[in-house]
Amino acid sequence: MRRDGLVRPGRIGAASDWGLRACWILLAGAGLLCVPLLAAQATGGGQTAAPGDFVGAETCATCHEAEAKNFASNPHSKLAKMHSGLTCEACHGAGKAHVDGGGDKSKIFSPASATAKDVDARCLGCHSGKHANFDRSPHAKAGVSCVSCHSVHAAASSEYLLKTAQPALCFQCHTDLQPQFSMPFHHKVNEGLVKCSDCHDPHGTMQGKMLRTTASQNAICTKCHTEKAGPFVYEHPVVKVEGCTSCHTPHGSQNARLLNVSNVNTLCLQCHSTTNASAFPHATSPTGPAHSQVSTEVACTNCHTQIHGSNAEYNFFK
Repeated sequence: MRRDGLVRPGRIGAASDWGLRACWILLAGAGLLCVPLLAAQATGGGQTAAPGDFVGAETCATCHEAEAKNFASNPHSKLAKMHSGLTCEACHGAGKAHVDGGGDKSKIFSPASATAKDVDARCLGCHSGKHANFDRSPHAKAGVSCVSCHSVHAAASSEYLLKTAQPALCFQCHTDLQPQFSMPFHHKVNEGLVKCSDCHDPHGTMQGKMLRTTASQNAICTKCHTEKAGPFVYEHPVVKVEGCTSCHTPHGSQNARLLNVSNVNTLCLQCHSTTNASAFPHATSPTGPAHSQVSTEVACTNCHTQIHGSNAEYNFFK
């Protein structure tokens, strides 16, 4: 700017040109830094591979005909566009040493023989953004790798490349939970109306039992049971504090409505009882002849019908 306050012509344009040049230099430098990282990922032993170490998918297909035959419809076939034409070698590493060795399996990365940690690291090289919590998940800590549930070349379904459909896939390990879905009252998992992954994220979450992370701990339930979601003018505190599982067993139960106990009064009196007043000081205890605590009496919910929350009555009458 001159002393008279006028801007000299060309100065702003020149500054802009230098700014653009600096941006292009930074982008080019970042690209050069990414090249060795991608090359290192595409090697069998974790070492940087030279361009001449790659043989191409056509060479792989000469021996692995069955795997190559149906690969065009596989989601991983998109890697050819993402990684400079690499497909097989994007996951298995550069194949030249493998080919020169007459198919030496030690010269190529094979998920079937690799450790769970190495398999997970290879898959998370691309999938870490969507499955950022996998390394801290119970599955990863138990040595359950990606290929324990997924199969790139022999998937039962093209969606998620699962080895077999849910719930059979989950029941292969979670045998203790399978009988719960055969109880008289259960979520329709065996019938195919509900999937395990509707409530759980097998790749890990910040919640216990790998429940899908939500702002509300009950949102897993209320996304289907919308009429119980609220908010209500008069909330039932236990629903907001302890959650749905304080009264219900989610997988299956011998009791109607998936209740934890067979008798509604017994369930309510676990909190609303003078004997438990010290543990639940804010739970009003029923008193008087109209509130006999004998389990054979009329159920609490005959009067307190809106037990999940009410917009009209503090005592959940309506």
